[in-house]
Amino acid sequence: MAISRYLESRKNIAGSACGLLGLGLTFTGVAGPYWPVVVAGLYGAGALIAPPERPPLPDFPDPSAQLDELRGDFAKLGEYLAEVDLPPASAGRLTELTDLLAALLAPGWVSEVLAQDPEGVHTLSRAVRQDIPEAVDSFVRTRWWTRMTPGSEPPERHLERQLTLLQEEGERLAVALRETEARRQESHTRYLEDRGRAN
Repeated sequence: MAISRYLESRKNIAGSACGLLGLGLTFTGVAGPYWPVVVAGLYGAGALIAPPERPPLPDFPDPSAQLDELRGDFAKLGEYLAEVDLPPASAGRLTELTDLLAALLAPGWVSEVLAQDPEGVHTLSRAVRQDIPEAVDSFVRTRWWTRMTPGSEPPERHLERQLTLLQEEGERLAVALRETEARRQESHTRYLEDRGRAN
């Protein structure tokens, strides 16, 4: 395996080309009796000056595979949220948020546009894998302690505010995706108009 890799390497190809040059010098009589040294020396020089091999690119998953993983994590999040008891206002806000995320992650043109936006994928990933679980879990843990310390600020307010902020972030992402698609459509229209004028 290593031998075949070397035979196909840039060093061997450059060295062989220089070695052939040495054979050419031998046949023209320039190398004389020292032709083996000339051929070997030129091969070695060619191998030394050849550019180094490039390491192969890492095999990262393509954006659609990242979205598939994120959809699986979103399903796990849904199972977790189904087991949590939330106050009605927070539960309503959470339903609105998860409906928005489900629409953004649904297969179709939205996810195709989203797949071309790494920042958008990161935003959704952070919301699904970190922000929502942490907000809900913090509420569940804090609610138990507030029962023992009456008069403190209710944890529902923090949860509702956190969910509202996440909803606003998701809506901004949806608007950005819609604007991206609108710009794409406009640029295609301009392209067709320019092509029509050129003909």
